Amino acid sequence: MLTFRRALVAAAFFLTIFYLTTRTSTPEPTAPSPAAAVFPVNDKNVADSSKHPSTTAASSGGRSGAGSSSSRHGSPAGQKSLQDMSKMTMYDKLAYQYPYDVDTKFPAYIWQTWRYTPANGEFTFRDQEATWSEQHPGFIHEVITDQVAVHLLRLLYASVPEVLEAYESLPLAVLKADFFRYLILLARGGIYSDIDTYAIRSATEWIPDSVPHEAVGLVIGIEADPDRPDWKEWYSRRIQFCQWTIQSKPGHPVLREVVTRITKETLERKRKGQLKDVMDKNVIEFTGPALWTDAIFEYFNDDRYFDMEHSSGLIDYKNFTGMETPKRVGDVIVLPITSFSPGVQQMGAKDYDDPMAFVKHDFEGTWKPESERHIGEEKHP
Repeated sequence: MLTFRRALVAAAFFLTIFYLTTRTSTPEPTAPSPAAAVFPVNDKNVADSSKHPSTTAASSGGRSGAGSSSSRHGSPAGQKSLQDMSKMTMYDKLAYQYPYDVDTKFPAYIWQTWRYTPANGEFTFRDQEATWSEQHPGFIHEVITDQVAVHLLRLLYASVPEVLEAYESLPLAVLKADFFRYLILLARGGIYSDIDTYAIRSATEWIPDSVPHEAVGLVIGIEADPDRPDWKEWYSRRIQFCQWTIQSKPGHPVLREVVTRITKETLERKRKGQLKDVMDKNVIEFTGPALWTDAIFEYFNDDRYFDMEHSSGLIDYKNFTGMETPKRVGDVIVLPITSFSPGVQQMGAKDYDDPMAFVKHDFEGTWKPESERHIGEEKHP
């Protein structure tokens, strides 16, 4: 029989447990990370990066690497207390909802989108889709339809309604397809790859053995490296990073920045009544590889994450042009053009059987100008 004394003891016990499990620890102040640098991952120093993550991160660029400390990138030192998000900036809201911890493992997710699932008889990318499951046993592999994407994002971003409004306001399917990849990786992490892409090698091989996985939060590849005088007639950027295949841990600052920019730009255009004026040719700068590339370069030179006062110079396309092996900048691995764009027969890309060829992206049989190629990728109605 429960007596008053026993009830009092039980109540005290539960209150004590509640206090201990909900108490928020205060994060210790952290010093800025060293200046960003680009190092080839076969540099002998990188092999010891697990011992000295803040000083051996990266390259020939002549700057010491950014630290891999999760606190430097905004991950929580303890359980977070509830905060009033109404006064936060968009960037801070996303950081609060999806904190970044570089020390965690890459989530074993593969995300793809299409109008049909593989179970539908009209699904025409079965060969490509199957390679991802075959190369990644044990991973959760999802092909998300447009209808499911809406409900999934409503679940993931219910606390940030501006993001949902922006997604649902985008007038073109290609814009939503672009936005979805950033949103799903920001919230859940893993791998995003366009549906018409073959997996040649498992993602477990994308990061060189000399680099500890707990020091990397984002893996990207080079889409285009047009070393020619007329490159502006064909491409939007001198070095352009690929966005048809991305691997990331949840909450990465680059994804946070991209989602913030797209959300703000969409809502601003909506307010001014300009969304209806968005054409296919505008996609590259709005949600596509130009925006993606700009955000990555700005991250490499961001004093929120790197000590730029002691930097020997900005990181730009010169650090990556002509590269044939992976390079590391802080917590980002940059793969050479062969990795995500093999077989294009130009810009130094090698063939599909090269050891550095990781995915094969279909270009409908031709190497098109960048603007045409990007639009052609998205086969949504």
